[in-house]
Amino acid sequence: MTQQPVNGTVASSREHFKQFFGTGKKWNFHKTNFIDARARHIFDLMGRACEADVYPYQMALQGRSGPCVQAEGRQLMMLSSYDYLGLIGDRRIDEAAIEAIRKYGTGTGGVRMLTGTADIHQKLEHELAVFKGTAEAITFTSGYLANVGVMSALLSPQDRVIMDSLSHRSLLDACRLTGVTVQRFRHNDMDSLRQELRSGTANRTLIVADGVFSMDGDICPLPDLVAVKKEFGCYLMIDESHASGVLGATGRGTDEHFGVNPADVDVWTGSLAKAIPSNGGFAAVSEEVGVYLQHAAAPFIFSAALCPSSVAAVRATLSILAAEPERVARLASNANFLRDGLRDLGYDVGASQTPIIPVIFRDEAAAVIFAARLLNHDILATPVLFPAVAQGAARLRLCVTAAHSLENLNHALDAFRKLRS
Repeated sequence: MTQQPVNGTVASSREHFKQFFGTGKKWNFHKTNFIDARARHIFDLMGRACEADVYPYQMALQGRSGPCVQAEGRQLMMLSSYDYLGLIGDRRIDEAAIEAIRKYGTGTGGVRMLTGTADIHQKLEHELAVFKGTAEAITFTSGYLANVGVMSALLSPQDRVIMDSLSHRSLLDACRLTGVTVQRFRHNDMDSLRQELRSGTANRTLIVADGVFSMDGDICPLPDLVAVKKEFGCYLMIDESHASGVLGATGRGTDEHFGVNPADVDVWTGSLAKAIPSNGGFAAVSEEVGVYLQHAAAPFIFSAALCPSSVAAVRATLSILAAEPERVARLASNANFLRDGLRDLGYDVGASQTPIIPVIFRDEAAAVIFAARLLNHDILATPVLFPAVAQGAARLRLCVTAAHSLENLNHALDAFRKLRS
């Protein structure tokens, strides 16, 4: 079933799925069916959401994202965008991307290992290495593939990964692909990490954590992780997807936030599609590891090269960030304002320290319904449910940007105040 145009207009996601679940069809989630029992929870929850007309996902924007967006024929305040620095639509970035298309075309016609490398890729990788303070950096077509590429190339089933329990799904999927043993330590708990390190054996051990955790908005204790790494003689990998452009005086990330030497982390990975408004992912590493990954990381060898317009957009963003670090300070100020305001209203915002501000409801239906009620106040904020978070930890995930005005944030707080009463 596809969303068929009616009079030239495609039905909204809400109408599309409402029609799908409203057919009266009963699904048999037998273990031999192509859609097995894993779909039961999803179909049940989404079906009930459609029945109540509160389906919350895939609202199609009718233009670019930003602090305010156009969707379903009306203007909404966007409060769940990763555009942390407010740079989507910046003319300098758009023009750089357009110029790259004029010079290089829309694609490179190959994978990076073979015929897909353009000089603009190499310039970006040098600039990313300088940005992260490492000898080398290589790029991939997403942050997800950066994690998959690094882990599958560097690790084997004889190794082990000890991962923070709240690390991003891409890191866990990368471990599964590699066949490496995975142990989990309690979130940001160094005693738990030490306990896991003392249990089990492996050829090599890699500690893995996020710089900023994408669902809770808190920060890893990087100095402590470095100390434990050195204490046990293992390796350390940090995913900077939600930290790049967000943490540190100049937005360099978790190392700058804590004043840690970047060389104390063996692998930095991250996304180029969040604070940096483009596409792609990166790994920032030593020269030796960088050369190896260029000849061993599967996504670098077997997946299409990052398109030139995306590369140019990243380069332009890095230049803007270097010239305008005040964006990072404005982002932090906006985040503090909204987070403090929500706490004062009695909402549970967890341990958030960053522009990612969870509003925790625990009950999934309550989170979905609250998101629908915010839409009545012209605010778009998406609920996050199991399996993206643990059962009983459903939430709205709010994301503040540097482009939000004080008027925007006060409007949001006013809506939360009204919905609280």
